Amino acid sequence: MAEKTTSGPMDAGRFAALADVYGGALHRWPRADQAAATLFAETEQGRAILARAGRLDAMLDRHRAEAPSPALHRAIVAQATTEVRQERRRRFWWLGFGLAGVGLAGAVAGLALV
Repeated sequence: MAEKTTSGPMDAGRFAALADVYGGALHRWPRADQAAATLFAETEQGRAILARAGRLDAMLDRHRAEAPSPALHRAIVAQATTEVRQERRRRFWWLGFGLAGVGLAGAVAGLALV
């Protein structure tokens, strides 16, 4: 993803958008925006936006996902294996269809020459 650089002072909309994407820690923000963001963070609006982003960061940091059960793991692997087999069959079907089309085109071209 290309980073957009700011050419002047940071506005509240851009600051809030960056906080939504990169969180409340300015060191994680694009380097091109850090200087202007640091200045904006000193404003009342900037502090409020960073506080909101920091609360979300803390919530996300506390979240823990359980490891999948062995049964779920087996079901996922089985489904993936089935889908790979089906994809291979589809690919071979289209390959056969393509070869038949080439053969038919050759026959038509041969008839046209006769």
